Amino acid sequence: MIIGVPKEIKTEENRVAVTPTGVAGFISRNHKVLVEKGAGSGSVLSDRAYERAGATLVESAKTVWEQSDLIMKVKEPQTAEFPLLRPGLILFTYLHLAADEAVTRALLDRKVTAIAYETIQLEDGSLPLLTPMSEIAGRLSIQVGAWSLQAENGGRGILLGGASGVRPGKVAILGAGIAGTAACQVATGMGAYVSILDVNPAKLRYVRDMLGGHVTTLMSNRANVEEEVVDADLVIGSVLIPGAKAPKLISRSLVARMKPGAALVDIAIDQGGCAETSRPTTHRQPIYSEEEVVHYCVTNMPAIVPHTSTYALTNATLSYGLEIANRGFPQALARNKTLAKGLNTFAGKVTHEGVAAAFKLPLIPREEVIGV
Repeated sequence: MIIGVPKEIKTEENRVAVTPTGVAGFISRNHKVLVEKGAGSGSVLSDRAYERAGATLVESAKTVWEQSDLIMKVKEPQTAEFPLLRPGLILFTYLHLAADEAVTRALLDRKVTAIAYETIQLEDGSLPLLTPMSEIAGRLSIQVGAWSLQAENGGRGILLGGASGVRPGKVAILGAGIAGTAACQVATGMGAYVSILDVNPAKLRYVRDMLGGHVTTLMSNRANVEEEVVDADLVIGSVLIPGAKAPKLISRSLVARMKPGAALVDIAIDQGGCAETSRPTTHRQPIYSEEEVVHYCVTNMPAIVPHTSTYALTNATLSYGLEIANRGFPQALARNKTLAKGLNTFAGKVTHEGVAAAFKLPLIPREEVIGV
């Protein structure tokens, strides 16, 4: 199979889908890998390193898309890439379709076989290809949240760790998944007062045990969410329903009740955001103020640390990419139920429940597509 690795063109996206080591993995199994020149430069991965690994470097993205059977990317196709989509092409990347109707329609119109990293799911419900980016985004959320609280950014001028004789800042984290737990670790390590909310008591128990009780764990319900959000200096939104839009846990009226100059970091913005006041931003212009609250809503947070993120991503995606290349479609999905859950579109039809529900589109069960 021919695997294509184009350069990411999303604004300020410096990650790349496959490292030179990953290329070598495909080459060792007799596949061909086309890499667009400069694809790895944002992650400090040189063209020479890709050549040494056995990749064929090409000048244009158009050539990569046209000649490849499987395209591996980091982010969803951008508008400029829509004309490069074609029937039968296998696209393997983060898609977050439930929050992006334009991309969904483009994949359907061009009959692309689209497999989303973020909906590949193990039997225990965990998301192995979302986990590394969620961990990085969670750690970054406290870093960028602390920055958002600085006075020059419109924040309250709060130091999360406080100082001798001065109370530390209050951080409220909605969701105790991978991102929320990572955020909790960093925030408590900085000396902040931290509360974390979730609907799953087992997750809350895990966080409390891991941090030795240096965190307040609360069941997520309307009363607790309102109380913690209103009292917080920094709110981290890290709720997730795999493949579906994020629930709007924070209403505009609740944001209006927050402290003036408080900060909200919405990690869930990829899936539409968990606050009614959230809208996508970029690393170049990451923040805006709404209801006197500083919002940080960058849709590709891990791209700000691309070297770390690229290696973490490839560590997770490579084995699945190899399985698709080695067995082809639909055989790879038929043999691997975890991988099969990543299928979002096929031959102009939606195959994921969350995407179909988001846009009220007809659903074709993935079992019909892959023949199991």
